[in-house]
Amino acid sequence: MTLELLGTVVGVIYLWLEYRASIYLWIAGIVMPAIYIFIYYDAGLYADFGINIYYLLIALYGWLAWKTGFRLWGEKLDVGELPISHAPKRVWPRIAVAYIVAQLFIAWILINYTDSTVPLADSFTTALSIVGMWMLARKYIEQWWVWCVVDVASSALYIYKELYFTALLYAVYAIIAIFGYRKWKKMMQHG
Repeated sequence: MTLELLGTVVGVIYLWLEYRASIYLWIAGIVMPAIYIFIYYDAGLYADFGINIYYLLIALYGWLAWKTGFRLWGEKLDVGELPISHAPKRVWPRIAVAYIVAQLFIAWILINYTDSTVPLADSFTTALSIVGMWMLARKYIEQWWVWCVVDVASSALYIYKELYFTALLYAVYAIIAIFGYRKWKKMMQHG
């Protein structure tokens, strides 16, 4: 319970930094998954456990992308700090395919190779989180809507698994996601 409370506190800091579009969110983005790796493994939420490895890696990518415009594929943008933008229409089909493939693959692993009691819910939130983190790393404003769905579904899942502090954290995340979208939209309009 102490570790879960610490993870919750770091998660609130992370969300506050994300809301402000502060590059320092990526530091909390390294600490928080390191904590939640242990929490999720102990709770039998294996997909959430696994995604925290991805979160550690994407936090490093996000730091580089936000700081320099770095891209894994394609040319480095020469923009200095990456601006908030809308996800281009050309990326939406890729996002959809990535989500579907991740959802099916993670569900298959959980059903066939773990004792997960919630393989479909766990794979749903995990696959959508993979997409959301990538969108955040690219600083796409629509990532807030992805997180709203993830947060509501995760909150319900964590109540079911009796992780009440974490459920509360994700309920707060869902509410703040709405305000985060509005804040980022204003930041976009004011350059």
